[in-house]
Amino acid sequence: MSAYATFHDLRDTSVFITGGGSGIGAALTEGFLEQGARVAFVQRSDASAFVNEMAEKHGNRPLFMQCDIVDIEHLRACMAQAAEAHGPITKLVNNAAIDTRHPIEGYTVAEWDASLAVNLRPHFFTTQAAIPGMRAAGGGSVINFSSVSYMMGNGGYASYVSAKAGITGLTRGLARDLGKDRIRVNALMPGWVLTQRQKDLWANPEALEAHMKRQALPDYLVEDDITDGVLFLASNTSRMMTGQALVIDGGVVVSG
Repeated sequence: MSAYATFHDLRDTSVFITGGGSGIGAALTEGFLEQGARVAFVQRSDASAFVNEMAEKHGNRPLFMQCDIVDIEHLRACMAQAAEAHGPITKLVNNAAIDTRHPIEGYTVAEWDASLAVNLRPHFFTTQAAIPGMRAAGGGSVINFSSVSYMMGNGGYASYVSAKAGITGLTRGLARDLGKDRIRVNALMPGWVLTQRQKDLWANPEALEAHMKRQALPDYLVEDDITDGVLFLASNTSRMMTGQALVIDGGVVVSG
């Protein structure tokens, strides 16, 4: 349970999360389960052990469907299965991403397309699939994960930062198109969250020291810092917020 707030209106809502079985995604799944939501998620790798852990811990078993979100038809089928199990999806969280580093020289068209097929394309098509159910329910909330990485001018993964910049534009366009149906679309922009992947690959002492010099608050970001922001955007607590980019980065960048 969030240490700071309970969002009562999330109880019994139908939530769909991409990449909901590891890292930030696992924290999102658990956060919604703690609020009493009915959660379905997809992930490319097997998350059965995580599902069993959540069911034992919370008495609320998430629905896991193994899916590579590059396969849009399979992703649509998983969303339909989630809606059949839990009711129309009214809370959609596009979390899944891959931040693999790559050079500029020698990076191929196929590699570029493969990156955007994970980091940008699904956000549009999951929203497209959720629209009829959200309309029927009288509204809904879509939360697209962007990143402050492109605002920081980070190098080393141009395809990733391009996709994350594109997500904020996509979010604003969708918010304008769907607002008449009370479907809210917002972006969540995390800073450097120290997931296990980040610790294993990039969070060495030198990199952390350099980053913390840019961050206003002295604490490292953890997954729950992001979960609370997502719960807020999903809840009717934020009912008049749409087309916005909520930054949770400890004060590294200034948005406005």
